[in-house]
Amino acid sequence: MSARPRGVVLVTALLSAVLMLAGCSAVPSAVPEAPGGDGNWTPVTVSTAFGEVTIPQRPRRVVTLGWGDAEVALALGVQPVGSADWLGIGGDGLGQWVQRRYEPRPPPMLGTLDVNMERLAGLAPDLILDTRSSGDLDRHEQLSGLGVPVIGIPEGAQQYTTSWQQQLDLIGTALGERPQAQRLRTDLEAKFARSAREHPEFSGATAVVGARTVRGYGAYVDGTSRVEFMRALGFRNSPPVQELATTAFSVPISQERLDLLDADLTLMTTIGVDPQALIRDPLYRTVPSVREGRDVVFTDEVVSSAFASATVVGIPYALDHLVPRLAEALSR
Repeated sequence: MSARPRGVVLVTALLSAVLMLAGCSAVPSAVPEAPGGDGNWTPVTVSTAFGEVTIPQRPRRVVTLGWGDAEVALALGVQPVGSADWLGIGGDGLGQWVQRRYEPRPPPMLGTLDVNMERLAGLAPDLILDTRSSGDLDRHEQLSGLGVPVIGIPEGAQQYTTSWQQQLDLIGTALGERPQAQRLRTDLEAKFARSAREHPEFSGATAVVGARTVRGYGAYVDGTSRVEFMRALGFRNSPPVQELATTAFSVPISQERLDLLDADLTLMTTIGVDPQALIRDPLYRTVPSVREGRDVVFTDEVVSSAFASATVVGIPYALDHLVPRLAEALSR
């Protein structure tokens, strides 16, 4: 037998204390009850990187901790009782692209990399969704210490590389909403196919999906949501960038090698940096594709965040706003 995971004893004690303080009820009265169903439920088993997780009863108090998990749960008609604001939007943590909102009020925000375990325990969840996260075993074991099903990253995934399809499948299965999840998937796949069909010039064109952060430049590699977005439109990731790929989701690019940003089309996002600072950067402007106008820089924060959300909810919004700009840049 292995030693008990770090944090399990503490979390279990916290949960016990919360239930004692709640008296006879296991659900704190200050937290709204998540909507249930008709009571007809067949136990489901979900395969994750941490093994199979069985959900014996219909979840009624769902906490969404993974990147974009809340958006997907809401799209499937489930109101989370606790969540996390990965994109730093503030307020309820939901971007403008999210049509289904929290009702009657936003749930507590529990943190992203560091989860407020005491507050999480106080919500008395019966299901925790953490489908797009670091995939760290310590994190998973700490969450599992609450004694409720935890749906972590899928088999074969690495940190934050859960695809929108995998996320939708995991959450749809866990919530008993697979038919609706399949409809959402079909709609988005059709939207990608329509965009690709309307822009045959995308097919086979090379693209670099890069980022400018406070630390410098970088570019994303195959298997990440940003690159897969472009691949679904017909683009292929820049071979020189892909040759540098490791197990990380991006590769660093030094100022001396900004030529690696060159491709048929260069798509750039900024993290912690003003987009205009990137656009005016003399070194960036020497990149051939940039010099020739075949680059797109995210200057609209909402579109950028929708693209970064990489969910079945955010991607359609990003497609609507981004595809025309990609076509215009590629035509130069």
